[in-house]
Amino acid sequence: MSSSIGALVASSSLAVAAGAQPATGVFTHPAALGPLFERAVVRRIDVPDDARADYARRLARAFANAGVAIARTQFVVMIDRSASVQVAMVWWIAADGTTGLIGAAPVSTGLPAGFEHFETPVGVFEHALGSPDFRAEGTPNELGVRGYGERGRRVFDFGWVDARRGWAAGHQLMRLQLHATDPLLLEPRLGRRASKGCIRVGAGFNEFLDRFGILDAAYDEAVAEGKRLWVLRGDRMPTAWAGRWLVIVDSERTRRPEWARAPTASRAPGKTRALEDPAVMH
Repeated sequence: MSSSIGALVASSSLAVAAGAQPATGVFTHPAALGPLFERAVVRRIDVPDDARADYARRLARAFANAGVAIARTQFVVMIDRSASVQVAMVWWIAADGTTGLIGAAPVSTGLPAGFEHFETPVGVFEHALGSPDFRAEGTPNELGVRGYGERGRRVFDFGWVDARRGWAAGHQLMRLQLHATDPLLLEPRLGRRASKGCIRVGAGFNEFLDRFGILDAAYDEAVAEGKRLWVLRGDRMPTAWAGRWLVIVDSERTRRPEWARAPTASRAPGKTRALEDPAVMH
C-alpha cells in the first residue's frame, strides 16, 4: 500500500486489518473513491467537461457495439489509444447509463513499428479468471529495465486478443495486459505510444486498481464462493462496484489537446539505449 493512500484511508476511518477481506459497505457511492485516486496518482490528467461528455458517449457506444448490458453500477477502465492522447480513465457507470469520471492519467499503448510489436486493439475486453493475473518479479532485463515495474505490482491479464501487426500487413493474436512499468526509466515517459501492444500505467494507477478491486468483479465472485486467490492482496478494500470491463477507444485526434499534457522525458545515465529501444519491453 502506498503511504499516500494509506494516510487518507486511515484518516477517513476506513482502515482494515491486514489480511482481512473488508466489507464492501465502507464507501457509500463510487464517486467517494475520487479523493483516493488523487492521492494515489501523481501524474493526473484533468479531463474537461466537454471531453468527459464525449468519452461518456464513446463508452456507451462501445458497450452497445459489443452487446454488453450494464445491469448494475460498476467501475470501468477506459483507454484512449490515440497517439495524440494516450490517456487511461476510471469511470463508474450505472444501469441507467449515468456515468461519472473518477480520475485520469497518462498511459503508453502499442507502438506498431517493428517485429512483435502490435497496435493496441480497440474494443471491450473482459477481466476474467480464465486469464489469471500475476505479480511482477521486479527483475531488470539485460538493459536494467523492469518491464512490469517494481516487485509485487499486479499485472492485469485480458487474455489473447486479435491485433494489427507492426511488422507486416495483417492481424495476429497478442496477449493484452495492463501493467505498471519501470518507475525511473519509463514511467516519466507515459503519454506516448511505446509498448509492444500492452497498456503501461503508472505505479499509482496500478496501485489504485489493485487496492480497491476496480476490475475485480470475477475475483470477488470467486472469493465469495470460497476460493483462495493468491494474487489478491491482503489489505485490499473491495467495493460494491467492482467491474470487469476494459474499454479501449481511439478518438483519432490528430493533435494533442491542451488537457492531455505532453509526456515528460527522463533519461538516467547509461540508460539511453533502454529508453530508445522498446523491443525489450512489454
